[in-house]
Amino acid sequence: MPAEMYVPAFYLKQRFAMTANRFEVVVANPDGSEGASLAWAQQKRLAFKEQVTFYADQARTQPVFGFRARQVVDLGAGYDVVDGAGRPLGYFKKDFGASLLRSTFHVEGPGLRGTGTERSKGGALMRRFVAGVVPIHFDFTADDGRMLFTVERQMKLRDRYTVSVLDPEVDFRLAAGIAVGLDVLMDR
Repeated sequence: MPAEMYVPAFYLKQRFAMTANRFEVVVANPDGSEGASLAWAQQKRLAFKEQVTFYADQARTQPVFGFRARQVVDLGAGYDVVDGAGRPLGYFKKDFGASLLRSTFHVEGPGLRGTGTERSKGGALMRRFVAGVVPIHFDFTADDGRMLFTVERQMKLRDRYTVSVLDPEVDFRLAAGIAVGLDVLMDR
């Protein structure tokens, strides 16, 4: 069954801000150019309970979805992705043990369950010693083996990710929440 909001590809672009992490989510056109803006995200730094809200506009007047930690400051905390009315869209959680060598996240959504891991074992190990230089690439696969989506960090001054949603059952809001979560939870 197709997701309520399916977007096959989008870019996640970090925006400069002194007191918060801010991101813009834009459609990735088939030719690689940027399309319409889909959402603006903001995460306050140094919060005890992690929360990121996505807004319909840059002025941040209308929340449309977001994610929040289930617990206060916890290495194994899970994060609920919800729509603007607070209805659940999915869930993700870092697997702390598996992430010691290669960052690993578990994801759940309507009709899907899967795992996301860093694509390159060597790159994952190198990234632990040379922060900010090695690209981050995650592949999320369903428990039945089908590809759900990928998140690929481009080598730019400000963080920029290409998110390719390969399975139409994955709601764009879940994929966008996880992509921002990868950035903020891995202290990018």
